[in-house]
Amino acid sequence: MENFNFKQILSVTMILFAIIDILGSIPVVISLRNKVGHIQSEKASLVALLLMILFLFIGEEMLKIIGLDISSFAIAGSMVIFIIAMEMILGINLFREEAAESASIVPLAFPLIAGSGTLTTLLSLKSEYATQNIIVGIIINMIFVYIVLKNTIYLEKLLGKTGLNIMRKAFGIILLAIAIKLFRNNTGL
Repeated sequence: MENFNFKQILSVTMILFAIIDILGSIPVVISLRNKVGHIQSEKASLVALLLMILFLFIGEEMLKIIGLDISSFAIAGSMVIFIIAMEMILGINLFREEAAESASIVPLAFPLIAGSGTLTTLLSLKSEYATQNIIVGIIINMIFVYIVLKNTIYLEKLLGKTGLNIMRKAFGIILLAIAIKLFRNNTGL
């Protein structure tokens, strides 16, 4: 227990909470659920949890092996986020629809929850915080993500169609800004 630091756990949890932004992703999650009919909350949360923990330990080395740097990874993620944001703002589908039974892994677990922003943040947290405290922060966030995913039907009823449309457009613009910031920070523009 001596290696666990409550202050570090709280810091990591808050940083990841802001980066994952599951509350801001509610319109995207509801839209995905409406497209595919069902979201497997457990599967999405577990896959995102495993991706984050795995990337924490082997992410940088894995990117080096395939000849990528963190900036390239972040730029690719920013483009996916950009497309999702444009869909939200314009109310169009840019991706060709495939007959999927669930959107639990792509694009929900990755890149929406455990996307390039989250994964690159984990690598930077690794230099400042103890690994076990980062893992606890990840787990706390995934529990919250699971609760939100499990309650999308209730949240949709609570917000209503108009509230959902307003949130979708507003968070679409926020996602667009995040995509541009990620792109700009990693290209030096």
